[in-house]
Amino acid sequence: MTATHAFWLAGRQATGESDFDVTSPWDGTTVGTVSLPTDAQVEEAVAAAYAVREDFAATPAHVRAAALDHVGRRLTERTEEIARLISAENGKPIKWARGEVGRAISVFRFAAEEARRFNGGEAQRLDTDAGGQGRLALTRRFPKGVVLGIAPFNFPLNLCAHKIAPAIAAGAPIILKPAPATPLSGLILGDLLAETDLPAGSWSILPVPNDRMPALVQDERLPVISFTGSETVGYAIMDSVPRKHCTLELGGNGAAVVLADWASDEDLDRAASRIATFSNYQGGQSCISVQRVIADAAVYDRLLPRIVAAVEAQVTGDPNDDATDVGPLVSEAAAERVAAWVEEAVTAGAKLLTGGKRDGASYAPTVLTDLPSDTTLAHEEVFGPVLSVQKVTGEAEAFAAVNDSKYGLQAGVFTHDLQAAFRAHRALEVGGVVIGDVPSYRADQMPYGGAKQSGVGREGVKFAMDDYTYERVLVLTGLAL
Repeated sequence: MTATHAFWLAGRQATGESDFDVTSPWDGTTVGTVSLPTDAQVEEAVAAAYAVREDFAATPAHVRAAALDHVGRRLTERTEEIARLISAENGKPIKWARGEVGRAISVFRFAAEEARRFNGGEAQRLDTDAGGQGRLALTRRFPKGVVLGIAPFNFPLNLCAHKIAPAIAAGAPIILKPAPATPLSGLILGDLLAETDLPAGSWSILPVPNDRMPALVQDERLPVISFTGSETVGYAIMDSVPRKHCTLELGGNGAAVVLADWASDEDLDRAASRIATFSNYQGGQSCISVQRVIADAAVYDRLLPRIVAAVEAQVTGDPNDDATDVGPLVSEAAAERVAAWVEEAVTAGAKLLTGGKRDGASYAPTVLTDLPSDTTLAHEEVFGPVLSVQKVTGEAEAFAAVNDSKYGLQAGVFTHDLQAAFRAHRALEVGGVVIGDVPSYRADQMPYGGAKQSGVGREGVKFAMDDYTYERVLVLTGLAL
């Protein structure tokens, strides 16, 4: 019989009056049983976080940094165990799960570093005007209050880390809600945080069901909401709390542009390999996976068969196997939705070059061409292992094709031309442009977020800390400057 996993309430373990099973997308087995907090327990966590907010903001930097360092060390020690847990509850191939643990380790390391140097203050002399003679302004940042972090299923450890670590580094209490499909990876961070000296109430990890979230979202004691997930849910949250600070990391339909100068056999082989890998990694369930390839006519005919061959070479199957590249989607319902979108596209005239088959929660890596612009696949985020390839003529048409989307998260541009790289940076309406690679590259310390309907605000540890805090000015008078 599977033991029930407790949740973390104000830094201590607790159980509620009901629970739910977490099942493997691969074989349907029960990975774990998780206790659900009651409304009274959620209220207790919120009240504790609100009560401790001033004391936590005043906690010495070395205490917060030491706690973050500790979590990073413990993640390192338990890498294989945690990777296996991620793979079990998410369906992610084990090699990608190990990579996710490695990224979470980096997030806590970056946060520890930032905790030590953040909020040092910036001095500004004010005697540049006569009325400011003898005055000096010192500007520091202070937490806006308790953070409500809402994490998705696709990176169940690292995206929880991206909520928790910056909040602790900035001295802001946090209540984390992990995704219902993948709560175990988030809860394990509580195991590690509980080993630190952080004050009670400064963090809670509560697997609150989605249908009970509106009351928590609207609680005035939680002035900051950091959400990663679907566009529909994210904007519904923002619309429901117009006076709160919301950071929204939403969808994308990542484009990889291959310009005419990326033309050697070696170039095209590399582009095809990177595109195939990152249209299918995590089962395509990444906001910056490659969904669209926009190839110049000068290279299109040589690139397309390479992409198809590279996609067909992706190893699909059991996520526990080290050789597996592509595992199942998070649920059979998710795979059914992807299948329906592909079927719609093919019926409308798209050409299916490979894939297009579903087996339970798994969907075969798929490549399409001639995708009609009015199909769902053409304008929505597929969040599955599906790729379309489009031919264009020239750089301007390529960049226009990237921008012909309601989304704008990241784009990749394969080019050797430095001038073209800068033109791409100026022209593309996205949060990040990656030159010489796919849009799927993310360094966890860099600013990460989108334009248009891909969200508002930025993650990346320092940038999230900025989002969680505000500037407060101290004016000193009567100084001999």
